[in-house]
Amino acid sequence: RRPHGPLQRYYGPSTAEAAEAAPDPTDINGPHFDPEVFMTKVRNECPLGQLLAREAALGREIRALDSDMQTLLYENYNKFISATDTIRKMKVDFRHMEAEMDDLAANMAAISASSARVSAALQDRHRRGAQLAGVQALLRKLQALVEVPGRLRCWAGTEPARALRCHARARAVLRHYRHLPSFRAIEDESHAIMADLARRLRTRLRCEKLDPKELTECVEMLLQLEEPAEELSEEFLSQAGARLEAELAALEAELPAADPSGAATTPPPPASDILDFVDRGSSAFVGTLCQLAGSYRTLFGEDTGRLEPFAAALATRYFELLERRLALERGLGDTSLLVRALDRFHRRLRALLELLPAGADAAAAVVARAARERVDRYLRALQTFFLGCLGDVRQALAAPRPPGKEGPGLPDLLATLAASVLGQLKAVLAYVQLFTARDVAFASLPYFKGEFCVTAVREGLVVAFVRWLCRTARGFADGPAERGAPAAPPALLLLLARLCLDYENSTISYILTLTDEQFPPLDSGPAVTPGPALCAEARAAAQRLLDHYVQVQGAAVAQMLRKSVETRDWLGTVEPRNVRAVMKRVVEDITAIDVQVGQLFEEGVRRAQSSDSSRRAFSVYSSSRAPGRYAPSYTPSAPMDTHLLSNIQKLFSERIDIFSPVEFNKVSVLTGIIKISLKTLLECVRLRTLGRFGLQQVQVDGHYLQLYLWRFASDERVVQGLLDEVAASAAHRCLDPVPMEHSVVELICERG
Repeated sequence: RRPHGPLQRYYGPSTAEAAEAAPDPTDINGPHFDPEVFMTKVRNECPLGQLLAREAALGREIRALDSDMQTLLYENYNKFISATDTIRKMKVDFRHMEAEMDDLAANMAAISASSARVSAALQDRHRRGAQLAGVQALLRKLQALVEVPGRLRCWAGTEPARALRCHARARAVLRHYRHLPSFRAIEDESHAIMADLARRLRTRLRCEKLDPKELTECVEMLLQLEEPAEELSEEFLSQAGARLEAELAALEAELPAADPSGAATTPPPPASDILDFVDRGSSAFVGTLCQLAGSYRTLFGEDTGRLEPFAAALATRYFELLERRLALERGLGDTSLLVRALDRFHRRLRALLELLPAGADAAAAVVARAARERVDRYLRALQTFFLGCLGDVRQALAAPRPPGKEGPGLPDLLATLAASVLGQLKAVLAYVQLFTARDVAFASLPYFKGEFCVTAVREGLVVAFVRWLCRTARGFADGPAERGAPAAPPALLLLLARLCLDYENSTISYILTLTDEQFPPLDSGPAVTPGPALCAEARAAAQRLLDHYVQVQGAAVAQMLRKSVETRDWLGTVEPRNVRAVMKRVVEDITAIDVQVGQLFEEGVRRAQSSDSSRRAFSVYSSSRAPGRYAPSYTPSAPMDTHLLSNIQKLFSERIDIFSPVEFNKVSVLTGIIKISLKTLLECVRLRTLGRFGLQQVQVDGHYLQLYLWRFASDERVVQGLLDEVAASAAHRCLDPVPMEHSVVELICERG
């Protein structure tokens, strides 16, 4: 550690140690040691004995250091001697190098002087060379100017563009030195050659059919020859118009010619599909028009006063041809093909519309009309499909059934009809959605973002179809005879009523929600038909159909009763022994109607029945009077009393509305049919004159109907009240009103 201390003091502490250690003036081995501070601290802090010990220790350290230094000197003596010799030799070599450097500097000075002389000579030679090159260049230019007429004459016939470039380079020089006779002669000869070239270019422009590139080059050269731009623009448009007219004529040749007589004939199918037609029109006409319009702007600047009406007239003709071709797409065909064709048409027109923005509205109108026309065709296709489904349903209802084999029931027919129509509508919406797909360019137009979704699809397709369906269904009840069509079968009326009711309950809301999801309307778009309004129309159609079904079925049963009353001799009839067959048929028909209606409608709510409904006595006087009380006192002088009592009974009984609207349940429907049937029976009995046995037959028939019809009605009092009125009218119209015993009536009805 002792040798390390002096070396450390010589080299100093390391950077890290110096950074970490704080400066201490009392550290005898530190770099900041201060003897005065150290001695002051030692005298103040150490006693005398410690001071003496410290002095002895320092003396020993000093002697040890002197010994170490002597040892180091002895060990390195030879090295010090060698280093001294080396330094002496280096000094001698350095003096020799200084002498050589002085000689080298002298030589460099001499070389610099020589270089300066050489540089001056080179500059003088370069200056003379530049003057000589200038003279040579001037001679070459003069030679080129002399050769200009010959070159122009040589190139004017074969390479007019090269001749124009040559003349453009020489024109400024010739014009500048025109005051010299030689230069003026060269200029005059050049002008004559260029004038002849201009005449040939004019002739070519007027007489030849040039493609767009050749036309542009020809007009550009004439402009370089300083021909009038006004005349050249007219000739450019004339030549371009002829070429574009030929393109339009080629497109029109693919379309069938219109009938000059104006007769409505079906044109033959086109030779190619709409996509091929649009491709040819886009590549030929639209591409050429874009190229010519761009060339016109390049040649004549931004002055488009002639170009815009010229291009607008041709574009209008092209749009008309495209619409004529679109009109030939009479069937639905492949909607994706139509969308691709319209998308390609719209994309190819973008370049033209950038040059002529005035045609954007017309192009968008073509696409919009094509989309609307396809939506209208889908609406007609949906209507045709629905009518076809109705025809299938009618055929299934009217088809004869082999014995022991039943056909499809009304629930199956209804489910098939509803599922088919809804599936077809969803398929149509999927096809129409192709017009608003993200990869379709024209879908970004404002029309397809707002008006198309609302006016064309939601209102023009979905809402229009639902309303047409309701009107068509209602038309079966509002007068089929006026339309020249046969009357609809009652089962079809019932099925359509249930279909419209299902539309009101769930289908309409589902269809509108699906449409709004696939074709979202804008918040600021046109007004839409609310769902509740459509549901109200569907419910009204269902109500009208169900009411008409009740009237038709009631009229059928009433017709049997009317004929049975009108064709019978009620004065000369024999004593009744059986229920008439027509009454049994009435009960059978009502039972069949009950089964039919129960397939599509719920049971409904009945008023609480009395315990003896099926056993209730049927009186020929009134339901409020016992049969035995007035019968013994009945004499021919008493008809007025019986009629008076019947009228008084009507005043206090509940009025029965025969043709009131029915509810959407089985009980209400059957009640309406029974009311119509019994009301007809009542009116027919009022018009007949009866004998005693005729009255008793009416009594037996009425009791039989009472036994079976009460269970079909919503309120048995309706059946009882109408049958009581029938009995009272029969008694009133009877010449010998002697009723049959109730027990006998019951026996006959049970046996029947």
